[in-house]
Amino acid sequence: MGKKIKAEYKTINLFHNIAEILAPPPILKISEWADKYRRLSPEASAEPGNWNTDRAPYQKEIMNAVNDNECRDVVIMSSAQVGKTEIILNVLGYFVDYDPSSILVVQPTVEMAQTFSKDRLAPMIRDTPALKEKIKEARSKSGENTILHKKFPGGHITIVGANSAAGLASRPIRILLCDEVDRYPVSAGPEGSPVKLAEKRTTTFWNRKIIKVSTPTIKNFSAIEAEYEKSSMEEWCLPCPCCGKFQPLEWERIKFDNITMECKYCGEQFSEIEWKSGKGKYIAAKENRKVRGFHLNELASPWKHWDEVIEDFKKAYNESKELGSPEPLKTFYNTSLGLTWEERGEAVNENGILQRREDYEAELPKGVLILTAGVDVQKDRFEIETVGWGRGYESWGIKYEKLYCDMTKQSAWDILEEYLGKEYHFADGTSLMTACTFIDTGGLYTTDTYKYLKLMNRKQKNIFGIKGMRGMGIPLLYKVSANNSEKVKLFILGVNAGKETIMSRLRIKEPSPGYCHFPKDIDKGYDEEYFKGLTSEQRVIKSKRNGEKELIWVKKSNSVRNEPLDIRNYATAAVELLRPNWDSLEKKINMGINYMKKSERSVLKKKTGVIKRGIEI
Repeated sequence: MGKKIKAEYKTINLFHNIAEILAPPPILKISEWADKYRRLSPEASAEPGNWNTDRAPYQKEIMNAVNDNECRDVVIMSSAQVGKTEIILNVLGYFVDYDPSSILVVQPTVEMAQTFSKDRLAPMIRDTPALKEKIKEARSKSGENTILHKKFPGGHITIVGANSAAGLASRPIRILLCDEVDRYPVSAGPEGSPVKLAEKRTTTFWNRKIIKVSTPTIKNFSAIEAEYEKSSMEEWCLPCPCCGKFQPLEWERIKFDNITMECKYCGEQFSEIEWKSGKGKYIAAKENRKVRGFHLNELASPWKHWDEVIEDFKKAYNESKELGSPEPLKTFYNTSLGLTWEERGEAVNENGILQRREDYEAELPKGVLILTAGVDVQKDRFEIETVGWGRGYESWGIKYEKLYCDMTKQSAWDILEEYLGKEYHFADGTSLMTACTFIDTGGLYTTDTYKYLKLMNRKQKNIFGIKGMRGMGIPLLYKVSANNSEKVKLFILGVNAGKETIMSRLRIKEPSPGYCHFPKDIDKGYDEEYFKGLTSEQRVIKSKRNGEKELIWVKKSNSVRNEPLDIRNYATAAVELLRPNWDSLEKKINMGINYMKKSERSVLKKKTGVIKRGIEI
C-alpha cells in the first residue's frame, strides 16, 4: 500500500512540475518587469544597479499606459532630466523579454540612431540578464545582431533615422517608438512625414502600440505639442502639504528667495522635499483612453533639484541679455520646463530702425572691439557688410558696400582682397582690420569663389567660404565640410537660426547687449533700400497638403532684395566663430594697439575646425 501511495505522490509531483513549466508567465506590466529584471548600466546611469520605479514614481503610469488595452498611443512631452530615455529602454526590454514583438525605434538621424544603439541599448542588453540571453552580441558570426538591427526569439528591434526614407518604409512592425520627434526633418526625402511613414508600418497589427517622446520646441509648430493636445493631456500633480489639493509643479509659482513653491489654492509656500513627500498622481485635462498624453518638467525630477533649476534659469536669462537673443531662454523653457516657446513679433518694421540711425564720431564708434564681414557674390558685383562688435554682441554697422566688377576677370577678386584688407579708424587714430570674413559660395561663380578661398588660405588670411542650410534645429555654425571641387573648407551655416538671432536683436530698442547701431551717413550704405533688405523676411508656419507644419522664412515682398539680411547673417556667423575674449580686446584697444595685422592673422587658420570651443583672440 505504501508503494502505491509513493507512486501516486510521484505522479502528482510530476504533473505539478509539468504544469509549472507549461503555465504562462505571471501577468506583468512594464513597470513591474523593469523592477524585477532591469539593470541600470554604470556608463549610462548615475545610479547603476537594480531599476526602482519608486525612485521617479511619475514614470510608473506612463510605462503601464502601454499595457492598457484601450490605449494605442502614448505621448510624452517633457523636459530633460526626467528619465524619458529610460522609459523607452524599459518598453524595449519588456517587448524583447516578456511579450516578443517586432519593434521600430526612430531617432532624428541615422547618426543618432547609431549612438542610441551603442551608448544606451547595448549596455542595457549587456547588464540585464533576461535580455543578454536573448540578444547575441553584435560581433557574433550569426549576423542576426548589428548596431541597427537586433533579432531575438519572436521578434526584432530595428533602429532608424527619421531622415532615412528607406529605413521607414520596409517591414511591418507592432511597436513603434519615436524619440525626439521635434527634431525630425519635416519630410523624409520625397516620402513625406517621417512619423506618418513609420505609423503606416503598424497598420496590420490590431494590438499595435505607438509611443512618441520629445522635448517641445516652438508653440504652434512643435510636433509633440500637437500630439499632446490631441491626447488626454495628463499632468503630474502633487498634494499641497497644507490643504491637500492636487496641483502640477508650475514654474511661475516657484519662489527664488527661499526655493519654495506656492500652493495655487491656499497660498502657503513649501520646500521641494515637503511637496515631494506627498503621493503624486496624473490628472487628465480630457477623457481619452485611446491616446494618453503626459507632460513632465524638471521640477518633478529626483535628479535635478529646484535650486539647480533656478540657477539654470538665471544663467539662461543672463546669457540672453548678454547675447541680445532669446535663444538661451528658449532652450530653458524647452529642455527644463518641457514647454513650447512662444515667439512674438516675427516681422521687424524697417521704418523704426531707419529712424534710429545715429551719428558716429569716427569710422569706428566707441564700443567696437572687433570687426567681421559678410560677402555675397552677385552677377556683376560683390555686396559686402563690415560689422563692428562689442560686449554682449552689441553691433555697429560700419560700411555696406557694393563693389561693381567684371566678375569674369581675376581683377575682380584682387579688388575684393584689397577691400577686405583695409583698416578702419577710431577717433584717436587707433585702427582695426577685419578679423574674419565669410563669403557665400552658392552664387553664379562658385568655382571662382573656391579658387579665391584656396588662395586666401595659402596667404593665411581669415576669409572663409560658407554654404547655407535651411531647416529647424540647425545651429548657425553647424559643421565644416571640404566636399567641393577645390577641397577648401566651407562652414555650413544654419541660416534660419542666424535670422532668428538677427530679428530678435533688431527688436531691442535701447543700446544694450545685442542692440544694433547704424550710421546716419548715407555714404556708409545704410539707406532705405538697405533697411528694407535687412527686414525683408519674416518667419511663418506653413501648412503642407498632408497636414504637416513647416516653419520657414519668407520674403514679405517679392520686389525687395534680401541680400542685406543674408550678408548680416554671414557677419554674425563670423563673430560666433571667433567667440571673442572681450576683456582682452578692450585692453588692447585702450592700449592703442593696432591688432589683427596680416602677421598676426594666421592664428585663426590653425583653429577653424574647433567650432564648439570657439576662438579667443
